Amino acid sequence: MTAVSKQPPLETPSEVRAACEQFREQFKRLREEVGKVVVGHAQAVEGVLMSLFAGGNVLLEGVPGLGKTLLVRTLSQTLTLPFSRIQFTPDLMPADVIGTNVVMEDPATGRRKFEFQKGPIFAQMVLADEINRATPKTQSALLEAMQERSVTVGGQTYKLQLPFLVLATQNPIEQEGTYPLPEAQLDRFMFKIVVGYSQLDELMTILDRTTTTNNPQVQAVMDAPTILSAQQLIRGAIVAPHVQQYAARLVMATHPGGELAAGGAGGPTNKYVRCGASPRAAQALLLGAKVRALVEGRYHVSFADIKHVAPMCLRHRVLLNFEAEADRIDGDAIVKQIMDLTATEMK
Repeated sequence: MTAVSKQPPLETPSEVRAACEQFREQFKRLREEVGKVVVGHAQAVEGVLMSLFAGGNVLLEGVPGLGKTLLVRTLSQTLTLPFSRIQFTPDLMPADVIGTNVVMEDPATGRRKFEFQKGPIFAQMVLADEINRATPKTQSALLEAMQERSVTVGGQTYKLQLPFLVLATQNPIEQEGTYPLPEAQLDRFMFKIVVGYSQLDELMTILDRTTTTNNPQVQAVMDAPTILSAQQLIRGAIVAPHVQQYAARLVMATHPGGELAAGGAGGPTNKYVRCGASPRAAQALLLGAKVRALVEGRYHVSFADIKHVAPMCLRHRVLLNFEAEADRIDGDAIVKQIMDLTATEMK
């Protein structure tokens, strides 16, 4: 996770309470605006908004047609941030994402020089649509931007404007024409959110909105300085030492061969996990839990907040082995078992 820019600190408890109340209202307003267009998918909407205020990137996975791109595009309309959409295809090249140096001629002197032409990654909100349809070489073009908030081309580093976030969509890897994301890139996504099918009543509402003259419009709710202030407010939420330790133990419980591996020698971690979660997972757990705590009207993080965000933080960071594939056990099932086996208090 990257640090957010510094804002003047809040000095009195009343200022903190007022800022937290304002944040809750802004979060609620954003959720309502997105809900004007996106029907259902409450957990996906909540997860995307939480990552926005925690300063992380999001990976949305689901079969085509479920509204992943619509969700991101609608969110972009509620924020006054520069937005770009990159359609990932097998022939997309890294230069198509980050930009490239091109030869430019000065009309006055006739002299030529290299000039950097910025690519779509230089927006503040970037939609990487169907990211796993591009080759790993092109996928890796996002790595530096996602972690360091910068882009290096031709030996020169360009800083990206904050706030910056990548929202990527991907089809399930079993589908034709997809490339699995590199582990290093998966780890740079704060959350992985699985978008499922709509319920009957939700589908009926979708039909009413999309097959009639009804055309709901959303309004811009937040600008960049407001988002940055909210991100700093989030980081000020209180985490008790025993709650922070639980987050750390939950991450360590995913490490096969580790002393805190869930279930011990015969547990699910040692049996099914090839590679466990990194320290980024612990950072994501705490930041995501802080957002949820403030949204729920609390100024401190609870065990329930950690458990709420844990599946989104861990499902893509717990890499399974061949035995898990043979037993047809997926990442969500393993994460649930690990959570069930990790006590909130250390014995």
